[in-house]
Amino acid sequence: MTERVFLLLVGIYILVALYLENNYLIYGLAAFLVFEGVSGIRLTRLIQKARHVSLGYGLVDVNSKVRFAIDGLSAWRVFVAITLVSVYVLLHEYGFDVLWFFPWFMGFAILGAGASGICPVFLGLRRAGFK
Repeated sequence: MTERVFLLLVGIYILVALYLENNYLIYGLAAFLVFEGVSGIRLTRLIQKARHVSLGYGLVDVNSKVRFAIDGLSAWRVFVAITLVSVYVLLHEYGFDVLWFFPWFMGFAILGAGASGICPVFLGLRRAGFK
């Protein structure tokens, strides 16, 4: 499984969880993404090792000066989890109803990034200096 397929699945997962209005699915995904981002153990790498293949990211990449010793995909996972949970908590726990579109936008944007292979957040993190 490439990172591109992973993004596609994450986007679908977010949209299904939002459609079902299940808070636990969103929080579970965020916990999973934080675990992957912090530990460096990624589902995509595990599947590739189990299949004895080595696939690339499948995403458009930008070469920039490395300023941080953190992988860009790990930073992406943590960034998405923190953003999704913070907006979701503000929306459901504190009643900021004007933020209803943001989780849906994130789901469709991640789905689009998986379909096209171009993730603006990942490119921005790479441009900021993540490896």
